[in-house]
Amino acid sequence: MTIEAILEQVAQQDIRFVQFWFTDLLGNLKSIEIPSSGLATALEQGIGFDGSSIHGFARIDESDMLAVPDQSTFAVLPWDNVGRLICDIQLPGGQPYEGDPRFVLRRALKRAAAQDLAMMVGTELEYFYFSSPRKPEGVDVAGYFDLSPPDSASEIRRQAVTAIEKIGISVEAAHHEVAPSQQEIDLSHDVALRTADDLLTCRYAIKEVARRNGIHASFMPKPLSNENGSGMHVHQSLFTSSGRNAFFDSQDSLHLSALARGYLAGLLYYAPEIIGICAQWVNSFKRLVPGFEAPVYVTWASRNRSNMIRIPMYQAGKEGATRIEFRAPDSACNPYLAFAVMLHAGLDGIEKSIPLPQPMERDVFKMSPEERAAAGIEMLPGSLNEAITAMEDSRLVRSALGDHIFDKFIENKRIKWGSYRAHVHEYELERYLPVL
Repeated sequence: MTIEAILEQVAQQDIRFVQFWFTDLLGNLKSIEIPSSGLATALEQGIGFDGSSIHGFARIDESDMLAVPDQSTFAVLPWDNVGRLICDIQLPGGQPYEGDPRFVLRRALKRAAAQDLAMMVGTELEYFYFSSPRKPEGVDVAGYFDLSPPDSASEIRRQAVTAIEKIGISVEAAHHEVAPSQQEIDLSHDVALRTADDLLTCRYAIKEVARRNGIHASFMPKPLSNENGSGMHVHQSLFTSSGRNAFFDSQDSLHLSALARGYLAGLLYYAPEIIGICAQWVNSFKRLVPGFEAPVYVTWASRNRSNMIRIPMYQAGKEGATRIEFRAPDSACNPYLAFAVMLHAGLDGIEKSIPLPQPMERDVFKMSPEERAAAGIEMLPGSLNEAITAMEDSRLVRSALGDHIFDKFIENKRIKWGSYRAHVHEYELERYLPVL
């Protein structure tokens, strides 16, 4: 949209305020709100702010930054007469700021574009509804795909979908997930940068709709010990500038091109190194355990849902839908960083001709440890500490994120892990206090 078109829409719809959005290092949404009377100037010049106050951004002696709106992201929020724009962060001289997660994804997409490729992404966004943010008390007892009175959250989920679509985001489907009070909203595939923007918007909209209904929406990966956690399956493919799906090959048994197999090999090879970005919280690794439908082993297959990467079934006439489904990320990650490391991993697999292991069509969880060892099956890191240790030595992740974000991210996660290790948990008190 041009500046003139944005200003015209603001005037026609009587938009009183406009929010300028961006994220910090961890993907937390930040906003600067201005009255619409100052929008024309802000669109032309950006808005200055103190970067030293944003986690993972600049030191106090180099803190001046600009939030520069991406005009294509203008949308009107479905409440309170407020518009929003998503911003790129720049230094005062106009250079992109290396600590901006959106810039990290832009840089990854530029690498793909040099090969006439664009990353397309669709996501399955899972989350929970709870009665409050203080305790994980559910609001229904429904299960997977249930449509019955126990799914009392269905109307709130519909309101969330309606709000998301009013903002201009395409929703493919929505349904109740496996665990009580667990929901899923699936976003249609789009270019990776727009999908990352859409995910931030959806998380905000889902939470806001829940709040207006007196409940709490949570993207915490594993809020309930004995139930499935919330993942974010990432469906991804590469398209050429002519609109052709570069992952499709009609002659291949799985309809995967050599390029797709190379991309898949790279994603598998680097999965232990990038998982700390795709599942970035201490709690993320309580989801990635056997027995709860989340991937634990670095394997792939067609259709088999016990694997970390699945190849969805091909449908004749839908060559554009040929894709890879990466099942390890969760919906609380920073999507800009997660998509960036996935893309770099896949491109490395293509460029370096990383060998692709054989697909694992057996149920990996039912194999014995000896069988998995004989098949050369590797496990994902089992904790945030293990994931960050694997990431620290990763040339690929450092290159993908850049030194600034890489070092800040590692530092943050080491602090979080240290705090977690030192905390005495309720489990320990219940188990050990009476007997030790």
